[in-house]
Amino acid sequence: MRPPGASRRTTVDVAVVGGGFGGILAGARLRQRGVRSVRVVETGGDFGGTWYWNRYPGIHCAVEAHVYLPMLDETGYVPEWKYAPGEEIRRHAVRVARQSGLYEHALFSTSVTSLTWEETSGTWIVATDRGDAFHATYVVTSTGTLSTPKLPGIPGIQDFEGHTFHTSRWDYAYTGGTPDGGMTGLADKRVGVVGTGATGIQVIPMLAEDAAHVHVFQRTPSTADVRANRRTTARDVAADREGWAAARRDNYLRIVSGEPADEDLVADRWTESAGLLEKLLPSFRRQGDRAAFEAADAAKMNELRARVEETVTDPDTAEKLKPWYRYACKRPTFSDRYYQAFNRDNVTLVDTADTHGIERVTENGVVVGGVTYALDCLIFATGFDVGTSGVLSGKLPVYGRGGTQLLHAWAQQGPRTLHGFTSNGFPNLIRMGTLQNASSVNFTHILDEQAVHAAALVAAAEAGDALLEPSRELEDAWLATLAKDAPDHEWFHADCTPGYYNREGRGRPNGPTAYPHGAHAFHRLLEQWREDSLDDILRPRTPARDR
Repeated sequence: MRPPGASRRTTVDVAVVGGGFGGILAGARLRQRGVRSVRVVETGGDFGGTWYWNRYPGIHCAVEAHVYLPMLDETGYVPEWKYAPGEEIRRHAVRVARQSGLYEHALFSTSVTSLTWEETSGTWIVATDRGDAFHATYVVTSTGTLSTPKLPGIPGIQDFEGHTFHTSRWDYAYTGGTPDGGMTGLADKRVGVVGTGATGIQVIPMLAEDAAHVHVFQRTPSTADVRANRRTTARDVAADREGWAAARRDNYLRIVSGEPADEDLVADRWTESAGLLEKLLPSFRRQGDRAAFEAADAAKMNELRARVEETVTDPDTAEKLKPWYRYACKRPTFSDRYYQAFNRDNVTLVDTADTHGIERVTENGVVVGGVTYALDCLIFATGFDVGTSGVLSGKLPVYGRGGTQLLHAWAQQGPRTLHGFTSNGFPNLIRMGTLQNASSVNFTHILDEQAVHAAALVAAAEAGDALLEPSRELEDAWLATLAKDAPDHEWFHADCTPGYYNREGRGRPNGPTAYPHGAHAFHRLLEQWREDSLDDILRPRTPARDR
């Protein structure tokens, strides 16, 4: 859906790049601040981001819905499940966008191809692949980190003559059914699944119910802890109390950040493992006893391996499904159906550890250890290229003052920001994401706090008829803050199995990448900075803007 007219050359107050939860929340918080025109530009055909694209069978969120879904207090919505299915999450994204009035100016099925600062007008020129070249006083980018589907570099992958697709582009025309199952088109099909991460552990049990046979090609076994999903009521979460969702969300973030809390409102496996996660994910912000880390990790991993042994009836299959690495080397997953699927006669685990992966793909199947597994359908549950979309990937060039390209400016000394949001030489550009910012297992909370901050920046600039642009000195001070207590976590990632946490075994990027004291502390820091120092990044407009 696009507004009438093939090309838009108007001027808007704020252009938001990305229509996932980050972009939606940025738009919503800007509208709450009284910003008149907010235009969201989104590659997909509607709002939702990853929840628009990912509609595979069995899709659910791994974080409790009552803290994962943002703006529950504002919309009056109470999730139906403790762990919401994908469609409930997608509908909520649409609900927030609609109630915030974001559909009016949105451009869907459109990708931003460049952002160029125009000094004379004091605006950004936003160019798109649909011929648009409109002006925006401010630009907020929220392109996500898990948006570009990844296919493995397996020899012969293009030779397969059966049906194939990536889970983020599920082909229900071929399989039949819905995300709830009922894939009648697979009743006589031999299906191969490549990938056993967070997506695979949800997809595989669904395929096992409907396909004639399922071959699961495993590189590295995932940890699959208890999910215990169930329907919930408003009473279960005290939704009759004003501000219930914000309080619950804050309580959750406090606990998973390793900070004390009087009670655990969510009480799930994430909060139960908070002590371990605080030590190992994602920034190793506390320097402590490494032996204690290892002991806590070993206890958790032994618990998870015991679950495999207790659930999977075939000893050989169970042994191959046992995760052998540290807990935080790969994203933890949760399922009450995954291991049980391997007790079915129509499911075969093909472990590729001894052969260092799949050898090749042929016209009619997959070869592992010299054995060809004949398939009618090959499904890739291989995740996404982390960080390959948007501004930081280079696929969306950003030209600031004097035509300087953002990534070129950072080429020698690395990224330079204030709080991860703004950079010298790139006025009125606000980036959302984890770079030199903070992260958490509940990333929508992080995005909402970032959206609140972005909206406050814009509101301050508008009130002072000023530009948003930090000085080099402010950037230096922030980089020093990040480096001061930055922990040494290279030893951990060096010993991990390849995955997106360690850039497929290449290790973590050099230099400080996140606030070392955790997301909860970072949010307090931002709030205090807005009260005391926000004026420090306001610069006079030259020339003065026509109002």
